[in-house]
Amino acid sequence: MRASTINCCRWLIVLLAAMAAQVAMAQLPPPQPAKGNNIASELVAEGGAQAGEMLTVALHFRPEPGWHGYWSNPGDAGYGMELDWNLPEGWEAGEPDYPVPETLVISNLMNHVYEGDYAVLVPISVPADAQLSGPVPIELKADWLACTDQICVPESATMSLRLPVGADVPRDPRFDQWRAALPPMLDSEAAFELTGDALRIAIPLPASLDLAEPHVFVGETQLVDYAAPQIFMRDGDLLVAEIPREGLADGAGRIPGILKLDNLGGGLRFSAMPGEVPAGGTPVGGTAQALAPIWLLLGGAFIGGLILNLMPCVFPILSLKALTLARAGESAEGARREGLAYTAGVVLACLALGGLLLALRAAGSEIGWAFQLQEPGVVVALLVLAVLITANFAGLYELPSFSFTREGGRASAFSTGLLAAFVATPCTGPFMAAALGAALLLPWWQALILFAAMGLGLALPFLLLGFVPPLRRLLPKPGRWMEWFRKIMAVPMGLTALALLWLCWRLGGWQFAALAGVLALVLTGALAWGLREGNRGRPGRFVLPSIAGLALAISVVLLPMVHAPPGNSEQSLLSPRNFSDAVLADARAEKRPVFLWFTADWCLTCKVNENVAIERETTRKAFERAGVIAIRGDWTRRDPEITRFLTAQGAAGVPLYLWYPAGGEGEVLPQVLTPDMLAELAAAE
Repeated sequence: MRASTINCCRWLIVLLAAMAAQVAMAQLPPPQPAKGNNIASELVAEGGAQAGEMLTVALHFRPEPGWHGYWSNPGDAGYGMELDWNLPEGWEAGEPDYPVPETLVISNLMNHVYEGDYAVLVPISVPADAQLSGPVPIELKADWLACTDQICVPESATMSLRLPVGADVPRDPRFDQWRAALPPMLDSEAAFELTGDALRIAIPLPASLDLAEPHVFVGETQLVDYAAPQIFMRDGDLLVAEIPREGLADGAGRIPGILKLDNLGGGLRFSAMPGEVPAGGTPVGGTAQALAPIWLLLGGAFIGGLILNLMPCVFPILSLKALTLARAGESAEGARREGLAYTAGVVLACLALGGLLLALRAAGSEIGWAFQLQEPGVVVALLVLAVLITANFAGLYELPSFSFTREGGRASAFSTGLLAAFVATPCTGPFMAAALGAALLLPWWQALILFAAMGLGLALPFLLLGFVPPLRRLLPKPGRWMEWFRKIMAVPMGLTALALLWLCWRLGGWQFAALAGVLALVLTGALAWGLREGNRGRPGRFVLPSIAGLALAISVVLLPMVHAPPGNSEQSLLSPRNFSDAVLADARAEKRPVFLWFTADWCLTCKVNENVAIERETTRKAFERAGVIAIRGDWTRRDPEITRFLTAQGAAGVPLYLWYPAGGEGEVLPQVLTPDMLAELAAAE
């Protein structure tokens, strides 16, 4: 039994390692550009040029050690980059998008700099009547300033590029990492006012976000004292920044800028217009940081983890494991040991998944919570695991880790905790939304505390059973009915396996799903045969690893060959437009109400809300009468643009629902929609 338990633990560890490897493979560094100046440069296109479409190019810079480049507003010294484009007739280059800069103070002068590898992205519009019969040459002359803490050298480079044409041109994968470094634009407008000695900016930001060391980079030059301390106050969902003035500019129009959230490169872009800025508030940042928000987030994560026990993929595991404590002769000490071991497994799995998420985001991956379900290989592994557990519950074979008829022990409880957390954490509840969203912006150690709190909530029921004898006495006495109960619990686990099989189809097409299903059945049959032969004293246990290894090798070769993800989302009564920042901006410019929702095929809450409130004839008719524009963001597969938008809204995952009144700012709706909520919003327009 001990060997089987250890094997279960190994399976879970392999799943986590495979998930990390699969996501990390996309992050391998590309070949470095050739060095020229003290800051090497290259011009890179994301893909092929298409008539009437927007093309993105990158100015990729790599400073030599000790050298740095500058943001568009360089601060007290230096100057911003100047670009002179030579493009075909009718083509136009847009404004450059910069990553979040760093602050560098030299002799009391504040500089806004980049000391490492960075890229500036520039959109280029291609006219609809462009004749694209072959590669299109473009040229750029760029001037910038390269500095150390001792000297500065003006540098320039003329870069040319022959743009390939067509939609089938392979996309440069580096753009995902470069875009991840760009701060997303806040959906709501900021306000500013100028006093005699300060610039005051009110930036919309959820009160649940606990800022460690914020800093505002003001886009307009000669307006503020860059090196002066900045004061930050909280007023509900507004962050008020007060920055001493320099007095050389009046800032009468729009003021763009970047709010840096932490020292890990996270930030948000904003655009501020003249308006009312509230006075007073609660100090934030540094030692004045308020502790109340983090405790509120901890409570949300804890309650959300507790609710996860009701998910159909978790409840059977929890209920059957709880019945192990109903075994005749179970001692109080043994019950406590199993409760602690189960809790340790759950919390460790939550910390591992949360830590992996934070590490991958820090490395440039644009991912969110439940990112593992956007990887086809991980979904296949979960499908195999769900089929194996279903067969175990159905009585095809017996695994000690999930048995209530044999002695399980601490190792069994620990492995079951790992499993329960791993299959439960892709789900999020209404209490977890703010906590998980904040975890992506908090310092890493606070984020890990939130993940641990979620794990503790998930483990609480079994932990209480282990430490509270009256609760154990409420459990039914052991008997033959327990075998029937276990078989009944195979039904929700089987439904979970079918849902994962459906998700395989959504991620990779019907051939991919069919091969994944065959793989799961073959491995289940091999395990059942191997355990039966091993119980008879035959060498089946030696054949089992061979069959599993062969099946794994076949899946590594064949699954990628048949992988062909569907191109479109599911049909909808609302005929939604597919989300992009440009689509949302165009819809809002029409001065009509907009309903924007983000969903995923693997999100249970999303599907429930769609059946209850969105995909309803009453909702469709109400939207038609009010002229509501529906926009859907499908996050089933990884989408960096959707991830950036979710992060800007303080959301770690889906579902997310926003309502934009005609000509108004967006309002975040609850994660649980009532049947008539959307129809009532439309009727109020």
